[in-house]
Amino acid sequence: MIRVLLADDEAMIRAGVAAILSADPGIEVVAQAEDGRDAVEQVRRTRPDVALLDIRMPHLDGLEASAEIRRLVPETAVIILTTFGEDAYIARALGDGASGFLLKSGDPRELMAAVRAVAEGAAFLSPKIAQRVIAQLPSDRLSRAAAARERITALTDREREVLALVGSGLSNADIAGKLFVVEGTVKAYVSSILSRLDAKNRVQAAIIAYEAGLVTG
Repeated sequence: MIRVLLADDEAMIRAGVAAILSADPGIEVVAQAEDGRDAVEQVRRTRPDVALLDIRMPHLDGLEASAEIRRLVPETAVIILTTFGEDAYIARALGDGASGFLLKSGDPRELMAAVRAVAEGAAFLSPKIAQRVIAQLPSDRLSRAAAARERITALTDREREVLALVGSGLSNADIAGKLFVVEGTVKAYVSSILSRLDAKNRVQAAIIAYEAGLVTG
């Protein structure tokens, strides 16, 4: 059972999202919050697998709450669920360690897929969205590509292969199937990759994979 905390300052939105998630027998909404500060406190108390956060909330917005949750309860994955899809919001959320970013106007099935993906340790970020984030980064793209290629020299050939699959959006189970290894082996590779690259999560690792040219489409 995947345990989820839902935070949004609009009661009707919370009710709608909770109803969508309740349609999946493997997902349980264990707590709800109407502002960011309460979301952080409830995450500390209930320790959910996934926290779904709106951006614009009183007292503490979703981006600040996300960063605080990642600092205090790193085992809880964060998904930003918002009406506002500005590139600056996406970059900040992912930079602070969120594992996913969804729009409220999206398909409800995407929401359930995102919750399942991040609960399994994957990032719900399509290759196209990763490219969009990279395109908006302010620093020189050629310099970033060179820096990324330099960073991946610390990886073994097998780790680079796994990193490319992470960049393609595959979960640990998917990668294990492709490489004909057990899922525990993939988890060990991913942990080593994040440590060697000094990346906070799989999203940041995926961006490095794109910048280094390991993923092209």
